[in-house]
Amino acid sequence: MRKLLVCLALAALCASCNPSEPAEDLAATPTGAPAEGIQQCQDRTPAPPDKADKMSSKKPDIEIPEGAPPCDLVIQDIVEGDGAKAKEGDSLQVHYVGVSWSTGEEFDSNWTKGSPIELSLMQVIPGWQQGIPGMKEGGQRQLIIPPDLAYGDNPPSAAIKPGETLVFIIGLVKAG
Repeated sequence: MRKLLVCLALAALCASCNPSEPAEDLAATPTGAPAEGIQQCQDRTPAPPDKADKMSSKKPDIEIPEGAPPCDLVIQDIVEGDGAKAKEGDSLQVHYVGVSWSTGEEFDSNWTKGSPIELSLMQVIPGWQQGIPGMKEGGQRQLIIPPDLAYGDNPPSAAIKPGETLVFIIGLVKAG
């Protein structure tokens, strides 16, 4: 969000210097070259995935929409859930699958391993810390996480490019 505000402020300043160039175009201009294969983000919210009646034990598929990734965190419920709500700092049991926006390739999943993983919401990337609270047990949620709330330019493995937007579907088994 801070990057977007800085870009918009610079766009307004530049537009006053050269009125023939619209501010909207300047706001979308990258300030630095993104990593190869990474698209500059756009201020948008992609259509949510299809809703389901209840969380499935089958690993969900993630479809990457056409175009550039959104600039901000996108939180989209697929299954509402009916159990306890996750809160900041909770310990959780989850199933998840993660895909890179630029390639559509899965980089990690525990969905098919049978049992959920246990983790603390305090020990995950900021996109999860912001995107999971409020989710209910039995629910399934898609998070589209921009690089500044994921791994930025320092991904943990070669399967994720620097500056990558990540898409996760998370199934919340237990919160608390």
